[in-house]
Amino acid sequence: MTKSNGAETMKYSQRSIRHAQRNDKIATGVLTAIVAAIFVLLISLIVYIIASGANKAFDLQFLTSKPEQFKEGGGIGPELFNSFYLLVLTLLISLPLSLGAAIFLVEYAPDNEVTHAVKTAIEVLASLPSIVVGLFGFLLFVISFGWGFSILSGALALTIFNIPLLVRVIQQALESVPQSQRDAGLALGLSRWETTVHILLPCAMPAIITGVILSAGRVFGEAAALIYTAGQSAPALDFTNFNLSSYACPWNIWRPAETLAVHIWKINSEGVVPDLAAVSNGSAAVLMICVLLFNLLARWFGRHAERKLMSE
Repeated sequence: MTKSNGAETMKYSQRSIRHAQRNDKIATGVLTAIVAAIFVLLISLIVYIIASGANKAFDLQFLTSKPEQFKEGGGIGPELFNSFYLLVLTLLISLPLSLGAAIFLVEYAPDNEVTHAVKTAIEVLASLPSIVVGLFGFLLFVISFGWGFSILSGALALTIFNIPLLVRVIQQALESVPQSQRDAGLALGLSRWETTVHILLPCAMPAIITGVILSAGRVFGEAAALIYTAGQSAPALDFTNFNLSSYACPWNIWRPAETLAVHIWKINSEGVVPDLAAVSNGSAAVLMICVLLFNLLARWFGRHAERKLMSE
């Protein structure tokens, strides 16, 4: 009787193992198919956008000349410069503020209801639609402060849009550092600030760099927040002009600045140039290439920083 029960138990176990293996193969096949479909879709989209505008995207004249309103042959030179200029200004403003806020929330803020409320507010702001940020920036910077459509208004609107994202990225990077690192620094006689600067930030730096570059890519492609703050016009720029009150001066923060993403929206909504499709496709291809480069740089810098820190 015991041998019979043992044989039945063994057969049941073998059937269960075969059933589990079959289910595992089915689940693996389904997940592989889903990933493959997403991968093919994304690659097809990227290839289509870049291929559609390749003739313009790799044309130096198109990348450096000013746009035309009524004839063929216009470029995106001012828009491309405005996009990078706004990105740099936004990072210069938002990065120190985000770094300080994240360090305070992780290392200094007490674990109470106020801190939880602040973290919840940051989560909400991080998911806020950019059009809402643009309308807020329009009411505050353009109307109330009287700055008009300007680079400064656009940079501050992008700062509001970018700070919650950066705070969450830096906060998660710091929280991922093991508690033993903090304890070791304090045990060696370091203050909390010295432990943060000399131990925690270097350990979290690869993740912080990756997050900053990825957020830069998102800011670079932003359009909705800038339509209402930076404006929809791009004056011809003279890089020999250093008169900061002149609209032709590239560094004038009070001039309007149509970015590449806004330019794509504008020419497709109200453009009348004969080569509208070519300009639109070329602009979209340049924007896609820039965003891809941001992502590749994020991965490269993250790995490079991690290897360098690990070797030290």
